[in-house]
Amino acid sequence: MDDEIIEISDSEREEISSSSDMDVEITMEQPGIDVKVEADEEIVPKDAATIAEEKKKLGNDQYKAQNYQNALKLYTDAISLCPDSAAYYGNRAACYMMLLNYNSALSDARHAIRIDPGFEKAYVRIAKCCLALGDIIGTEQAVKMVNELNSQSTAVSGEEAAAQKLRQLEATIQTNYDTKAYRNVVFYLDSALKMAPACLRYRLLKAECLAFLGRCDEALDIAVGVMKLDTTSADAIYVRGLCLYYTDNLEKGILHFERALTLDPDHFKSKQMRSKCKQLKEMKENGNMLFKSGRYREAHVIYTDALKIDEHNKDINSKLLYNRALVNTRIGNLREAVADCNRVLELNKQYLKALLLRARCYNDLEKFEESVADYETALQLEKTPEIKRLLREAKFALKKSKRKDYYKILGIGRNATDDEVKKAYRKKALVHHPDRHANSSAEERKEEELKFKEVGEAYAILSDAQKKARYDSGQDIEEQDQADFDPNQMFRSFFQFNGGRPGRGQNTSFNFEF
Repeated sequence: MDDEIIEISDSEREEISSSSDMDVEITMEQPGIDVKVEADEEIVPKDAATIAEEKKKLGNDQYKAQNYQNALKLYTDAISLCPDSAAYYGNRAACYMMLLNYNSALSDARHAIRIDPGFEKAYVRIAKCCLALGDIIGTEQAVKMVNELNSQSTAVSGEEAAAQKLRQLEATIQTNYDTKAYRNVVFYLDSALKMAPACLRYRLLKAECLAFLGRCDEALDIAVGVMKLDTTSADAIYVRGLCLYYTDNLEKGILHFERALTLDPDHFKSKQMRSKCKQLKEMKENGNMLFKSGRYREAHVIYTDALKIDEHNKDINSKLLYNRALVNTRIGNLREAVADCNRVLELNKQYLKALLLRARCYNDLEKFEESVADYETALQLEKTPEIKRLLREAKFALKKSKRKDYYKILGIGRNATDDEVKKAYRKKALVHHPDRHANSSAEERKEEELKFKEVGEAYAILSDAQKKARYDSGQDIEEQDQADFDPNQMFRSFFQFNGGRPGRGQNTSFNFEF
């Protein structure tokens, strides 16, 4: 505490404890002696100033013992007895500061200098309180008054330097805020709050930036804490609305922005966010309606435009991207659907629906390994029978994809008829027959022989109903039945039984006309 807080000496404590405002009658008894002594002088009742001074001294004792609440009550009693004492207000201001109640401390310190304009310590406390509250101008004015009253004083040199540092920080914070570098803003605000821990403006700006960064729980905690101190804070209500908006609670977000505007009709940020919130809500609902009615291309346009409204709203944008991915699957844009799902999962790795949709798209694009990987990740997020079934099917499709695709080799669909299988074989066999490539390089002849063999294998399987059924069910036919396959024998048999004439002459080294 400062000088006006006077420590009570032992002799003073004894004097206070031995004094009384009542007449005192002292009786002394000794064996055989009866002595009675009456007080000669009448004790005068204490006046208000004396009692107030005693209250102050008791408050000093409590302050030194760090019992600040008890000290506060005693200083308040002293003020009520002697309201014109600047020292009493100064002491209570110091007590409020220890309780981190800087607004009340500031009020008491200012009241003290109204009583005594030359009260230097009151200006010191004003400087400290203004700094803690983030009032740079107030701090600088108080520092100036201290220096005018005592040019040799160093009591506020720390506050003076801190105020200059805060002014520089505010400029840096504003620059980063204007460029939407919100992580930097939070970093510099943390530095500012170390010097101005009671600045609600800094706290709420930090909360706003945390909301922009998707850290809505932290932002909400700050906003609620401020509202406990000031229930009419439009900025705090705005931040709460922002948190609701960024967690896809658009309806309640709009209500909070409107409440902030009721408290402060000129609150620009609330006006902006209310408009953005309403626009996004309307476009999202319109897109969903168009999707449900099968108007997919129109829904695609709406979702794309909605995604341009606010790039920072990860929650809503992830849902818009997922919806657009669904639209892309309906209109056959599977690669675009995968791209949208990729963006969703960049925003939220645990977005299960997007993961499952991407797995399905990968399967349809015949990217079976990617499909299996997505289903395995999905199963880690949620172990359901449906996901287990999808994973089994994806693994089966992957296994099938690693076998030779006989349908692809013949260039036919899986529902091809027997005649289509025969026509496809005839065409491919004639294209890849080794005799046609007799004059090619050794490497080219080897490649064509391999293709000729694969064409024969494909026909051998797909022209046999039982083998085809086993192949379609995923069994490894080529390992069981194709080890000793002779493509030339297949070729000769085909043309013999299907009325074909492979070429001139009847020898086995056919010299074909193509």
